Amino acid sequence: MKQLKVDKTTEMETFLKVATTGSLSAAGKQMGLTPSAVSRMMTRLETRLGVRLIVRTTRHLHLTSEGEAYALAARRILNDLEETESAIANRARPSGLLKISTAAAHSRLTMVPLYQEFLERYPDIKLEIEVSDLISDVEGGHIDVAIRFGPLPDSNLSARRLGDTGRTIVATPNYLAKAGMPKTPADLEQHNCLDFSFNRLEPGWPMCDEGRHYILPISGNMIANNGDTLVELAMQDIGITRVGNFHIENAIKSGELIPLLEDYNPQDKEVIHAVFIGGQHMPERVRVFIDYLVEKLSF
Repeated sequence: MKQLKVDKTTEMETFLKVATTGSLSAAGKQMGLTPSAVSRMMTRLETRLGVRLIVRTTRHLHLTSEGEAYALAARRILNDLEETESAIANRARPSGLLKISTAAAHSRLTMVPLYQEFLERYPDIKLEIEVSDLISDVEGGHIDVAIRFGPLPDSNLSARRLGDTGRTIVATPNYLAKAGMPKTPADLEQHNCLDFSFNRLEPGWPMCDEGRHYILPISGNMIANNGDTLVELAMQDIGITRVGNFHIENAIKSGELIPLLEDYNPQDKEVIHAVFIGGQHMPERVRVFIDYLVEKLSF
């Protein structure tokens, strides 16, 4: 005679309720079953296994040693099942708070236009954006994904390359009309050069003259810690600056800024990375965001 298929998951859950509550009626109440239904289920379970799991008296109920072993295994199996289902469900529909850190200009010009489509794809994810030119704390868990420019220090973090950006020397037509057009790198000695305030091994601007690469010392009356500020200063006709191309593409197209000394541009590139904590336990919301950035920004 063909045996009916046994719902072992329900059996395990009911057995654990009996073990936890110490009562068939209390377990049945929590499971939405009658005490007699719980009793029949426990009897079927013991018959199938061929061992006594529960010792019942008129006042008390306790587990046998086999019952204790079964309870331990049932908890592990049900926890594993719940974790597996949660992981698969989360993979299909990632959710939760995703904390992102980007530099000011890159956030405004590159990242902000991407967020709407990402949230439309993954409506259960909430974004928290930190806009700062300071290095954010990814390793400490305060930020999930940080967009960083330039070489990365050695660390336990993971990184995905998103692209790179070149740099260009620029000034406004008004500034050049007033101060003159530099024809060679040496001419910059006569100009007000607006530079980053970051400490560098070789202060100055890189140049390439007939295949010879070198750093040209520059000087000026203002420095800043971010490219947006340097661009704004240059737009006020204060001086010449050298910044990443993503800062100035639109201003060059409109003629508000003029590229300078392009024959001496070494075409050096600054690599852009997404930095995050990787590994098998990386949240799915982080994984899908990294994949989205690679899709949209890599070239």
